[in-house]
Amino acid sequence: MTIEEKLQHFYDTSVAEAQTEAENTLEAHKKSLEEMFEKHKESRKMDAEAQIKAETENATREVNKALSAEQLTLRRDWTAKQTELKNELFVEVKNHLENFMESPAYQDYLCSRIQKAREFAGNDEIFIYLSAEDTALQRSIVAKTGFTVEISDEPFMGGIKATIPAKNILIDNSFLSAYEKLKKEFKFDGGLSHE
Repeated sequence: MTIEEKLQHFYDTSVAEAQTEAENTLEAHKKSLEEMFEKHKESRKMDAEAQIKAETENATREVNKALSAEQLTLRRDWTAKQTELKNELFVEVKNHLENFMESPAYQDYLCSRIQKAREFAGNDEIFIYLSAEDTALQRSIVAKTGFTVEISDEPFMGGIKATIPAKNILIDNSFLSAYEKLKKEFKFDGGLSHE
């Protein structure tokens, strides 16, 4: 083989080797770029999912906050309406009591309460009081029951109060205490089970 042939052979071999090496390097670089691209895609996908999740949670929080505020407003309105209706109801109850106190049945009621209080006291001393509102009825009640009744210093909206000092007992059949107890314990029940 001549020097020129040797040089040509060396040249061809070197070029083939360089071309193979370049192809391998290019392939490795291409593979590396594809891996980087896949990692970048995965990273962007995870970032997008994280952002969607964060925005979804934020939207859920905002909806829950708005819902809570609306529920609070509804509860406040509902409570205010209940209070308004309760006050109207008890104004009506008080009017019915006042109408009852002006009727002849009220004197019969007072007489029966006085009789029951006397029976409860038995042989013990008992003091029976009418409310200041019933001052005009005192004489007729005494005449009907045959028992002395006094007018209380404190008005109690009708009914009677009685004390049995020997037993340290207070009998409170006043309309005021019954009215206040009923008003305090009153609550609205609703729904099908209460109709």
